[in-house]
Amino acid sequence: MATFHFDLVSPEKIAFSGEVDQVDVPGQEGDFGVLAGHAPFVATLRPGILTVTAGGTQQKIIVLGGLAEISETGLTILADVATSLKELDQTAFAAEISGMEAKLNEKQGNELDRAIERLDHFKTIQQQLNTTALH
Repeated sequence: MATFHFDLVSPEKIAFSGEVDQVDVPGQEGDFGVLAGHAPFVATLRPGILTVTAGGTQQKIIVLGGLAEISETGLTILADVATSLKELDQTAFAAEISGMEAKLNEKQGNELDRAIERLDHFKTIQQQLNTTALH
């Protein structure tokens, strides 16, 4: 299988940089997979689990929004937050969800809509963590 270069960058660190076989990305308009030779485009990310396949192994990384750019040189993702599942504190993640739920009654209108959408994304990630994401 042909490989391509992939960089995953967050404000805190370079979360991944190297040659990969495939990257599955949680896009705002729907999930998409990237292979070598993919057509160039730019997409926004939604909170979700990104899967990196390289050399027959998979690495799962939680991203909480950002931007993906596919070009002739490979894939670059600028993520708001990028955390490997190995580094994730699931208790703190659950507490974050509880805090988001508690603050919903403080919001109105469009702000409430955005908060509910973000909460739904976080709950989807939590559900994936509790089922198939760790396999």
